[in-house]
Amino acid sequence: MEAVSRVEGVLAAFAQQAAPTAPAATDGSGFASSMARAVDDLRALQSQSETLGVAAVTGDLNDIHSAMIASTRAAVTLELVAAVRNKGVDAFNEIMRMQA
Repeated sequence: MEAVSRVEGVLAAFAQQAAPTAPAATDGSGFASSMARAVDDLRALQSQSETLGVAAVTGDLNDIHSAMIASTRAAVTLELVAAVRNKGVDAFNEIMRMQA
């Protein structure tokens, strides 16, 4: 269940970034910190998945479902972070193409 809360934390970080609040700093630090938190959460999920995978291979794991769930969560979170990054790069490129 800890991995579920990490995925929810990643989603909450992106939701906080998108939520209308007081005027944000224009230096991009809010987005950068959100991405940094998302990457940190992703690393934690991948580490947990790797630990459970090693336990499964060595025979120390009693429940293979937990290893598969952790692996899938890590993969889905990686896809989410990559998609957000790609959209950010696309938005930046679009802004750079705009004429003043």
